[in-house]
Amino acid sequence: MRKLVFVFSFLASMNLLSQDSRLANQYYQSGEYEQAASVYKALFDKTQNAYFYFTRYIDCMIAMDDYEGAEREINKQIKKDPKQMQLYVTYGNLLERQYLPDQADEQYRKAIDNIPPDVSVINNLGNAFTRLTKYDMAIEAFRKGQALLSNDYLFSYNLADLYRRKGDSKRMIEYYLKVAAQNPTQVEQYKTQFQRNLSNEGDLDELRRQLYDKIQSEPENQVYPELLEWVFIEKKEYNKALRQARSLDRKLNETGERVMKVGDIAYVDGDYDTAIRAYEYVIKDKGLNNSLYVDAKRAILKSKRNKITRTFNYSSTDLDTLEIEYEKFIDEFGINPRTEHLVKEYADFLAIYKNDLDKAIRVLKNLVELASINKYVKANSKIALADYYLMKGEIWEATLLYSQVEKDFKEDYLGEVSRFRNAKLSYYAGKFEWAQAQFDILKAATSRLISNDAIDLSVFIMDNMGLDTTDVPLKMFSTAELYTVQNKYDEAFAILDSISIMFPKHSLEDDILYQKANLHYKLKDIESAKVLYKKVYEDFPEEIRADNSLMKLAEILEIHEDKPEEAMGLYEKLFIEFSSSTFAVEARKRYRILRGDNIQ
Repeated sequence: MRKLVFVFSFLASMNLLSQDSRLANQYYQSGEYEQAASVYKALFDKTQNAYFYFTRYIDCMIAMDDYEGAEREINKQIKKDPKQMQLYVTYGNLLERQYLPDQADEQYRKAIDNIPPDVSVINNLGNAFTRLTKYDMAIEAFRKGQALLSNDYLFSYNLADLYRRKGDSKRMIEYYLKVAAQNPTQVEQYKTQFQRNLSNEGDLDELRRQLYDKIQSEPENQVYPELLEWVFIEKKEYNKALRQARSLDRKLNETGERVMKVGDIAYVDGDYDTAIRAYEYVIKDKGLNNSLYVDAKRAILKSKRNKITRTFNYSSTDLDTLEIEYEKFIDEFGINPRTEHLVKEYADFLAIYKNDLDKAIRVLKNLVELASINKYVKANSKIALADYYLMKGEIWEATLLYSQVEKDFKEDYLGEVSRFRNAKLSYYAGKFEWAQAQFDILKAATSRLISNDAIDLSVFIMDNMGLDTTDVPLKMFSTAELYTVQNKYDEAFAILDSISIMFPKHSLEDDILYQKANLHYKLKDIESAKVLYKKVYEDFPEEIRADNSLMKLAEILEIHEDKPEEAMGLYEKLFIEFSSSTFAVEARKRYRILRGDNIQ
C-alpha cells in the first residue's frame, strides 16, 4: 500500500513539474521575465540538479538587467556545487553581457581547465558552450574530456555536430564515422546525416577517401564498406556500389537483398547493365531456392527490355532474343501468382514491340482465366487485352472487357481507367455527345491524370463541334487517331492530309500537326517528329497541344539524342511558360535531375 501511495505521489509531483515548466516557458517566450524567473527558480529549488532551470533563471535576470542579483545567485551556486563546470560558463556569459570580455574568458578558461573525468559534467559543459555558439570552446571541452577518460569515441556525435556548425566537413565526417563505427545497427541514421550535411562539391569525395582509410585500418568493421556503397550510389557510380554490395553480401552470408536494392536503384536511373549484373548475381550465387530468385529473373527481363527499347536503336534480332528468354522463363515457372506480373509484361512486349497481337492476346487470355491470380493483375490484364483487341479492330471484345473491369472496380482507379477507355471507344466511333458526357463525369475522377485527360478531350470535342460547323472533320480526325492506335499509319496519314485539304485553316490544324508528329515518332522518324512538335508549340502556343509538344520534344532530346542542355531549356520553358500544364511538375523534376540536383 505504501508503495502504491509513493507511486501516485511521484506521478502527481512529476505532472506538477511539467505544468510549471510549460508555464515558465510561456512566460519566457512572451517576454514576461519576472514571472518566468520566479517559476524557474522554484523549479530549480525543487529539482536541484536540473541546471536548465537555473540557466533560464539567470537569463531572465539578465533580461531584466539585474546583473548584481544574477552574479549573487551564480556565486552562491558555484560555492554549493563547484564541480558543475557549466556554472562558470553561465558566469562568463553574464560578464560578457556586461562588456567584460577578459573577465568572461577567465571564467570560460576556468571551466575548461578544471574539467573532472565525469561524462555528465563534460556533456553539460560542452552543451553550455554550444548554447552560446562558442563552438571552439565546446570542441576543446569535449576533446579534453576524451583525453581525460582515455576514449576517443566518447562525445564523437557532439563533436561531429559542432564541426558541422563550423562548416568543417572534413572533421565532421571524421567524427560521424567514429559514431557510426560504434553503432552499426544505426548506419541508416548516419547515411541520413551525411545526405543532409554533405552539401559542398567534393564532400562525398572526402567521405570516400576517409572510408578507404578506415577499411584499410579496420577491415572487419562492416559499417565502412556499407557507407562506401552508399557513397557510390549517391555519386551514381552504380557499378562500384554493386561491387561493394556483392562483397558485403558474401562476407555476411546474406540473401542477396542488398544486391537487389542496388540493382533496382541502377534500373530506375537507367543503368541497365549494372542492374542486369546485380540480378544475375542473385540468380547465380543464391540459387533457385532463394526467395528473390523469381523477382531477380523478372527484373533481368525488364532491364533487358528497357535497355533495348529505351531508344529506337534496336533490331528484330534483339527482340527475338528477348522473346526467347521470356518463353524460357514461363516454361520454367509456368503461369501462376509468382509469375503473373512477368507474364503480363511479356504480353505487353509482344504487342507493343513485336507487333504480335495474336500471341499477346493468347498469353493474356491464359492469364486472366487463372483463378488464383491477384484481382488487380487480372483487371490490368483485361484492360491490356481490351487494348489489343482494339488494335486488331475487334471493338466489341474491347468494350466488353472494359465494361467488366468498370463494373468490378466502380470506386477504384482501374474502374476510372476502364470508363475512360470506353468513352474513347465512343469518341473513335464518332459518338461525340455520348463520349463528351462520359468525359464530363470523369472530370471528377480521383486520378489527376484521368481527370486532366477527360477535361482535355471534353474541351477538344466542344471546340470542334460548334453549332455552325459540321462534325465531319472531327469524325475524320478521331478515325485517324484510331488508325494510329491500330498501327495503320498510312491510312492515318491519308486521313489527316484529307482534313487539311477539305477543311483548310480548320481549328484542328494544330491537332493534325501533333498527330502527324506522333505518327512519325512511332515510325522512328525522329527528325520529322521534331520538326512538327516544334511547329506546334511555336505556331500554336495558346492551343492545348503546345505543352504536349514541348514535353515530347524535350524527351526526344534527353532520351534519344542525349542532348541534356537542349532538353533542360525546353523543360524550363514548359514549367515557366506553361505553369498550369499537367506536365509542369514532371518537367521541373527532369530539369533538376539534368542540372545535377539530388532528387529523392
